[in-house]
Amino acid sequence: MLRAAAWAAAAGALASGCDPHRDVDSGVVRSAGGPSPSRAGHAPPARARAARPPTRVPGLPVQIAHGPRNGRAVALTFHGRGDPKMATALLGEAERAGAKVTVLAIGDWLDEQPAMARRILDGGHELGNHTMHHRNICALPAAEAYAEISQCADRLRALTGTIGSWFRPSQARRATDLVAGLARKAGYPHVLSYGVDSLDANDPGAPAVQRTVLDAVEPGSVVSLHLGHAGTVAALPPILDGLRRRGLRAVTTTELVT
Repeated sequence: MLRAAAWAAAAGALASGCDPHRDVDSGVVRSAGGPSPSRAGHAPPARARAARPPTRVPGLPVQIAHGPRNGRAVALTFHGRGDPKMATALLGEAERAGAKVTVLAIGDWLDEQPAMARRILDGGHELGNHTMHHRNICALPAAEAYAEISQCADRLRALTGTIGSWFRPSQARRATDLVAGLARKAGYPHVLSYGVDSLDANDPGAPAVQRTVLDAVEPGSVVSLHLGHAGTVAALPPILDGLRRRGLRAVTTTELVT
């Protein structure tokens, strides 16, 4: 295991509080009134291969924006929502290159596309929580913010057996202290931030996404990308090729930090 102490101080410099940057796209208490993880009128899908439980790394800060800078790995993390065919195509591109990614799924997307949980995990990728409805979680009252976290955790647990490896706040790069505490209450020891924003949700086109990522990525980077965007699917092979040329490899976030 890589020693966390060498880089925890740098990661800990990530300040708490909501970032105004736009970002489109364990005991868990089940919230009353939420929709069932399976759609009405349909049989529940077969449970996906078991997901990893929440990642806990002693010595790391609550909010993680990057991994060790002295390694040769990076984490490509995807906000999970959008056309399942496009998501499946993106996962296939990663797998053809031998890459593993982390998908932070939105709960209402899992309600609509429950089979995607199985697809992500069966590809050897990692699955986490990006809130139930992708609201501006840092601006919500505590009870509503907790419901956003816990309801998505419920969906993940029903589909995969665990609440997922990571929590990432919605419409925020970083969590407030309140939201980080609510995530911990829901079972997530760490909040997953990121250091490289691909800006792919603006649909600038594949060459721009590729350039933005490769201009900023370095060993240990956590990169923010999105499912559901054609430009991202097209940009992924050249991004992975560019990483390979630099001697870097794309791994799950848990592999990056442990």
